Amino acid sequence: MSSLTDRYLAATLGAVPAARRAEIDTELRGSIEDMIEGRVAAGGDAAVAEREVLTELGDPAALAARYADRRLQLIGPAYYLIWERLLKLLLSFVPALVGVVVGLATAADGDNAGAALGQGISAAIQVVVHIGFWLTLVFAVLERTNARLDLPKWTVDQLPEKRPERQIGLADFIASVTMLALFIAYLLLQQFRSFVDDGDGGNLPILDPALWSFWLPFLIAVLVATIGVEVGKYRAGRWTWPLVGVNAALDLLFAAPVVGLLLTDRLLNPDLVARFAWLGRGDNLDTVATIAVVGTVLIVLWDIVDSVVKARRD
Repeated sequence: MSSLTDRYLAATLGAVPAARRAEIDTELRGSIEDMIEGRVAAGGDAAVAEREVLTELGDPAALAARYADRRLQLIGPAYYLIWERLLKLLLSFVPALVGVVVGLATAADGDNAGAALGQGISAAIQVVVHIGFWLTLVFAVLERTNARLDLPKWTVDQLPEKRPERQIGLADFIASVTMLALFIAYLLLQQFRSFVDDGDGGNLPILDPALWSFWLPFLIAVLVATIGVEVGKYRAGRWTWPLVGVNAALDLLFAAPVVGLLLTDRLLNPDLVARFAWLGRGDNLDTVATIAVVGTVLIVLWDIVDSVVKARRD
């Protein structure tokens, strides 16, 4: 069995329920082998026969939908896969890009950070809604009017390369460790060089210096332990359940103190709050703390869920 068939099977099995993958793999692999052998026995070339068989089977996404008994009929079967792929592509970057641009423009107009963040998030959500509505409407009209787009047919040359056995590559490992190391370095550096001046040319720490009595050393120790998890992931080449458990525990050990300190207004340096007048106006400080809490919780939940999903997938 060549890498072309392996790639086809990988593309198909990745879109079917995990519980049925072994069964479908055996069935589909056997069918492909039988069809190729039949053509070779009739005098055909093995490589040519393989390409012909896979081309006849068609787009792996459509085949996976048949195996999973999943209807491709939100707007009709003719353009469903094109609509789905284009929707995923646009949603992968357009809302985030618009949100960042709107947030920066709002901040540049003199609004506070909370208002800028709120405007950016609101704009991103609106873009998601508009992309989903208008793209679906366009393809629904094309489907109902039987319009022909004359798009190229699927071929085996479009098959993605087979994924490597390792889940965790060297580049991912270096990126993760670098980010953690930079974060630790800034926690240490901000006490002496935070890049925020106190109005008289001196340094103004971002975090309350009183936290150095316990909480900041504790958080740095948790981050150092997290680097150890990254090393373990890279050595194993993938997420394992023990690593998932340790990672989740470290996430909670980091997030719980941060959330508690934010909610009790003990994380930021009081002199920093006094330095920026808008932080002290109204509920601005509470708004910043709420946004930071929500962001922290979402990041931790995402990290835990992502590790669980990858461990189960492996």
